[in-house]
Amino acid sequence: MKDELYFIKTDPVSAKINLYNKLCCEEDGMLTYLKDNKKDNLEIIKSKTLDNIENFSREEFCSIFNWFNAKYGADREEMKTQLFVHGIDVFYDISNPLCIENFSHILSGYEDYLQSKFTFTVNSESFNHFLIYALFFTGLANAEEKYLFEFLKPDHKILYSLAEKAYDEKRYELTLQPEMYQYFSDLYDCTKFYKGSVITI
Repeated sequence: MKDELYFIKTDPVSAKINLYNKLCCEEDGMLTYLKDNKKDNLEIIKSKTLDNIENFSREEFCSIFNWFNAKYGADREEMKTQLFVHGIDVFYDISNPLCIENFSHILSGYEDYLQSKFTFTVNSESFNHFLIYALFFTGLANAEEKYLFEFLKPDHKILYSLAEKAYDEKRYELTLQPEMYQYFSDLYDCTKFYKGSVITI
């Protein structure tokens, strides 16, 4: 079970300038966090940074993340600030392992209905649809404050029906953490007007 789930937006322009310069100036520090063919992989990362950071693989994002964590991880807010300056906006995270398990379970159910799997990079529209589904699913379970639930329901009848069906099928096999509705509500607020990709690591 993962201990942390991070949600990321990217700024390719900042990455092209700031991250690329950091990679060039601090190559030896970054090499530690790369696997086989370290120098070749670093050159690939640099090339992708100049092109578009959203082309990173999950492993490449994790390498950058681990590098920054080693440098700035003693101060979590400083680490997030440094990542942001370098084009990686960690806009939300979930640190409770049980909540991460809930998130994965709800996402898996949604993917089953779609008959399609999300990758670690998802376009904002698809991510937004999932969040609305998840708000309905968790709202049916135990949310006390249902303003967003009721607000979204009239415009998203199909997603509501899917969530209702999923909840009826799975409510006895899933121990849903009470804060999950708030997590999905926060994520929805953070991404509802966003047009880029959402990355999860």
